[in-house]
Formats: sequence, structure tokens, C-alpha cells
Amino acid sequence: MSGAMMTMRRRVFRLGWVTAVGVCICLAVRVSGAPATRGAASAGAPLGPARLGVGDHVCEMVVDGWQRSYAVHVPRVYDASKPTPVVLAFHGAWMNGPMMALFSGLNEKADAAGFIVAYPNGTGLSGSMLFFNAWAEAKEGGPPDDVKFTARMIDDLEARLNVGAKRVFATGMSNGGMMCYRLAAELSGRIAAIAPVGGTVAIETKPPQRAVPVIHFHGTEDRLVPFNGKGSVFSKFVKFRFTPIPEVIARWVKIDGCPAEPKVRELPDKVADGTRVVEKVYGPGKEGAEVVLVEIEGGGHTWPGKRPPVDFIGRSTMDISANDMIWDFFERHPMK
Repeated sequence: MSGAMMTMRRRVFRLGWVTAVGVCICLAVRVSGAPATRGAASAGAPLGPARLGVGDHVCEMVVDGWQRSYAVHVPRVYDASKPTPVVLAFHGAWMNGPMMALFSGLNEKADAAGFIVAYPNGTGLSGSMLFFNAWAEAKEGGPPDDVKFTARMIDDLEARLNVGAKRVFATGMSNGGMMCYRLAAELSGRIAAIAPVGGTVAIETKPPQRAVPVIHFHGTEDRLVPFNGKGSVFSKFVKFRFTPIPEVIARWVKIDGCPAEPKVRELPDKVADGTRVVEKVYGPGKEGAEVVLVEIEGGGHTWPGKRPPVDFIGRSTMDISANDMIWDFFERHPMK
């Protein structure tokens, strides 16, 4: 193989992982109306309520003419006679559900803690270059309605598994984190709490119908979705504002009726990896809701506690496990 071909392959691999964690949000916005995943069947109910057992599955449905799917991991300790919590894990731009499972390591946490984890697939150009519409109204011929898709997915999960309806939670990376905020605002009757990682608020919505607890993880050196909202290399291409994270947190503190001043705690610096973690807890607010910012000094566009697949997305702190902290938070905040 020629040197030029090897170089090209390395660039393709590099670009694939960059887009997988949200660097190419700009491209996702530009192709958000792509019809590649449109289905021929009419919109309607999921494709059958076949019950699921322990293990990994893929489920499909058609929503507004779009062929949609999600992967689901049913933990080893699942008991069909007992209502079981569900965590919806939304991937970043130009990723897919299985990639999110590897990126986050949530299957292992699901097995240990006993919750079901579902990985929705977005829409886009191909099976591994997908994204969620977290930034625009769904219109005919335009970007799909991913809020409606999420509601249908929850319906489908409830038909296939014994789901604890008041313990359905959402987490997500980057574009998936943006989707979490949209769901908290527009689907608050079904999403108990959210845990965005490296995301932001990308669309103005009406306030939620109830106080939705939030735990948000963000690196101060995130160059893709910047902590201060400025400096992303793709800012001039996207059609939405990178809302600064302090502004996002302040907005949700107000929505949830939490005290304006947080309880600040510096977490132990366990590993010499160039990061330090500060936890800022606002609350309790309405109905016991909390808003928590886990600020990772020196952290990049990564999943805390997981080694990044490539170095150029920044540091990933090993001082904490996002999966452990997310699940602890979700356990404290079922829907009232």
C-alpha cells in the first residue's frame, strides 16, 4: 500500500472519531433534512410488542415516515416480574447507539446496578453517521421530531419490558447531551432526570411542566462544546448558539426553584492526569429537585472515567466515574 493511501486511511480514521464525539456538529446541522432514513411505511406504532429477555437487542419502528431504531441492553439481573429503571443514552453527532455503548461503558454499569439501558439511533447519512435534532423545530421535509421518537421508544420499551415508568432517565454525550435538555423541557412528564455530558442548550423551549433534576458534566478545556460558549472551531458553521455552561446551569437552577448559591466541593484528586474536579450542587428546589454541575478543570470533550479513543479530543478525568455519579443521582431522583 502506498504511503499516500496509508496517510489517507489514518485521516479517515481520525476524522471518524472526531465526528463520533461531536466535532462535526456543523455538518449534522447542514444535512438534518437528509431523507436517507425515510421509511416507506406509514407512521404508526412500533413493529410489534415482542417481549425481550436478558442480553442485547435492536428494536425498530417508523415515526412520521422515518425508519427509526434503538439498541437495548437488558441486564443479567433483570426480573420480568419487577418494574425496572431505564436509562436512555443518546450518542454524539455522527455516532450511533452501539458506538455510544462502547464510548460510555454503560452496559457494564447497567449489569452491576440492574437498570435497562437503551441507545437510540439518530438520523443522518449512514448507519454510523447519525445525530439528533436538538436544535430546530421538526417540520415536514425537515429534521425529524426526535422528541416524538423518544416518546414512542419509551412506549415500545414499556410494551417489551417491565419498565418502571417513574424511573426513566436520559443521559447523552455532546449532541446527545443537547437532546437531554430538549427532552427535559418538552417531555418532562416521562423523563425523571437528565445527565448531559459535554452538551449545552441548543434551542429555546417552553419551561418543563415539572422540576427536572439535572447533573451536568463538562470540561473547562472542551474545544468542541466550549464551557464558556466561545471558541469552538465550528462556531461559524452551526445554526445555533453554544450557550455557556454557567448560563445553562443558572437557567435550570431557576426552573427547578433551587437556591442561587451552590454548595461547592472539590473532589479528591486521585490520579495525576492533569485534571481536577469541582462539584457544585444547587438545591434542593421544587419537589426536592437538584441541579449539579460537575466541572472538570483541564477536562476535554470526553466521558469522565473512560479513556478517550483518541488524544486530540482532550483529557478525560480518571478522578471520577461519570457512570457511577449519574446512577447515584438518578437513584435519588425518581419522578415524584
